[in-house]
Amino acid sequence: MSHHQAFADSLLAMPPACPPGLTAWNRSDPARRFAVYRNNVMVSLIDALADTFPVTQALVGEEFFRAMASLFARAHPPRSPVMAHYGDGFPGFIEDFQPAASLPYLADVARLEMLRVQACHAADADPVPPERFARLLADPARLPTVRFTLHPSLRILLSTHAVVSLWAAHQEDDIGSALEAVNTAQPESALVLRAGLEVETYLVTAGTAAFVQRLQAVCCLGDASEQALAADPGFELSDALGLLLRCGAITGLAP
Repeated sequence: MSHHQAFADSLLAMPPACPPGLTAWNRSDPARRFAVYRNNVMVSLIDALADTFPVTQALVGEEFFRAMASLFARAHPPRSPVMAHYGDGFPGFIEDFQPAASLPYLADVARLEMLRVQACHAADADPVPPERFARLLADPARLPTVRFTLHPSLRILLSTHAVVSLWAAHQEDDIGSALEAVNTAQPESALVLRAGLEVETYLVTAGTAAFVQRLQAVCCLGDASEQALAADPGFELSDALGLLLRCGAITGLAP
């Protein structure tokens, strides 16, 4: 093992340990100096998770969140120097975290927050001009065979819990009153998309979510519509297309 690897491993080791061979320039105790550095690293990782998952933290409280985040950080150190991407495995960790089992929706709320971060940092793309889509609509026979390219920031989340409502309640001035109106056991689907510099979160039907997922899998419009109807007999193609057009999610059309 290299000295660099030993130093890195010691930062997150339990119980705390000073890496072998470490010395201080002024002959002070290297273990004490390393402990300060080690604490700063851990605080930085926990703070990064708190920045990415503010609603998740609000749902459990800061003390619980930071204790949970510290366990995650020790087991899952960053794989990239870009800290904006840190925490992609945190929702899965929460799902298996027994002390949070009384909040079955917590992991999906974290997934929604992670999707919003991913959308924020996704590539840019220009939406299809309205006149081009109008020409397509003028030839209905072609419509089922068309394949759509969707915006790189677009993300879909299907949940058995009211994740969109829970997230939206924490954007209100009176969070407590907003939360009282949420039925957490209500299944919800989210569409996340960056419009300009703002990341938007939309509550969509299960059919619309399935429709968008099939379009992302490069299915033609007709096949995507069939899949959506299978997932949700009440699916309305016009509503789904209208939403994608309004939010600028369609960036390409191809036969």
